[in-house]
Amino acid sequence: MEKIALVTGAAGGLGQSVAASLAEAGWTLIVTSRDSERLRRSYGDSHLQVVADCSSVAGSQHIFEVAKAHQMLPTALAHCVGNIRLGALHRMTDADFTACLNANLISAFHTLAAFVGALRDAKCAGTAVLVSSAAARIGTPNHEAVAAAKAGVEGLVRSAAATYAGYGIRINAVAPGIMDTPASTAILGTTMGREAAARQYPLPGIGSADELAELMVWLLSEKAVRVTGQVWSMDAGFSTIRPLVR
Repeated sequence: MEKIALVTGAAGGLGQSVAASLAEAGWTLIVTSRDSERLRRSYGDSHLQVVADCSSVAGSQHIFEVAKAHQMLPTALAHCVGNIRLGALHRMTDADFTACLNANLISAFHTLAAFVGALRDAKCAGTAVLVSSAAARIGTPNHEAVAAAKAGVEGLVRSAAATYAGYGIRINAVAPGIMDTPASTAILGTTMGREAAARQYPLPGIGSADELAELMVWLLSEKAVRVTGQVWSMDAGFSTIRPLVR
């Protein structure tokens, strides 16, 4: 049986890494982004490319309508849509807060809803992986907006995993620390910023999208068939242990 996976946010750094890892593992891919040009630059003529804004009901449903028109039903979802909005609570603009919620939480809710709806209509099992953040697991200054959004993602994962376990649908999340992707350029774009970010982790350094992609692909695979409702940290110990002070 053909293995079909949907990767949202596929033009971003993490999305591209996940797509490459899934393709290498033998999956047929549907890749989505709001930006058709970025999709084309990232993938050329490869894969089924769908331009959609999955932070809306209409946008997320459009993805599955296009997939159905191509006689494709994704049984795996890697939801890689997200952004980083930093700033203290009293300085966060309404526009930035709304953008943060839409990218990180609202998109996850609507995409997951469309995904499980399609699986249930087809009476088919499946699996999804969403992306949280270390900021949702431990208090970090100036991360109020993204922490709130990602904490919502974690709650969504646990509740949805409970709701759909009886249908054979597994739902998990990963919670990385900072990664070296275009989304983190504002933080890692200078030598000083990069060194400061690397020092805050018990295992010093900056994570890579490829590392996180490997974990996500494993969670989508049959090797993780007994795993659901979990949030897997890949944050170099940031959310659980203190770094050694020298």
